[in-house]
Amino acid sequence: MKVCLLPLSKLLADKRLARHLIIGYSGGLDSHVLLHVLATQGHHWPERRLEAIYVDHGLHTASVAWGEHCANVCRDLNLPFRVLKIDARPTPGESPEAAARRARYTAFATELSPDAALLTAHHCDDQAETLLLQLLRGAGPHGLAAMPAVSRLGEGWLLRPFLEVDRAELLAYARTHDLQWIEDASNTDIGFDRNYLRHQVLPVLRERWPAVNRTLSRSARLCAETATWLDEEAAADLARVATERPDRLAVPVLRELSAVS
Repeated sequence: MKVCLLPLSKLLADKRLARHLIIGYSGGLDSHVLLHVLATQGHHWPERRLEAIYVDHGLHTASVAWGEHCANVCRDLNLPFRVLKIDARPTPGESPEAAARRARYTAFATELSPDAALLTAHHCDDQAETLLLQLLRGAGPHGLAAMPAVSRLGEGWLLRPFLEVDRAELLAYARTHDLQWIEDASNTDIGFDRNYLRHQVLPVLRERWPAVNRTLSRSARLCAETATWLDEEAAADLARVATERPDRLAVPVLRELSAVS
């Protein structure tokens, strides 16, 4: 219990973030654990209002049945629940994964007021996969920062409280509490890049480096700190060379700045 409750408590201790918490609930293991912890431990955050939303991408024949499963779980937990139906068809050149993600977060963003936050159950394993994907794409510090625990989405917030929790710990929680979750067969399809890393690459790395998830996640945090520092330095440099006219820069000051080769 504590391994899942503590990161939530830490994140929600900042009462400035949001009073309306929307749980992105797919019915899978990870989001079911997040849902269960929030619903059963809500007395820790009495000032927060909870709600669960299931996004029906319309891409799977079982999507309606999955939504019904989610509705039943939320009813048993006495938790408000809604379904969002979206059009997740990819645009030319866009992968199905990217299209689904884009459509999903666009839909969630429209649901967020300034006092609302979307909570997702991305965990340490997901973070490691994201960092590897970004490395393979040749990303810089911002891309290698992977997923932040706190970020803005629409007018509200996006919170990922489980980024330092291993999937194995979520599985142990689910079994302890006899949770029933949906297994999406597409998650085993190694034709998708993330699934290939999850099932073919990371298990091999884990045999040699058992803590690979943790170390990759730590690297992502360090890259995030670096990216933040670079942004702050760039903003400071811009402020130094700015003039009263927005279309001009102070050339003498600009020449004093260190050249970047």
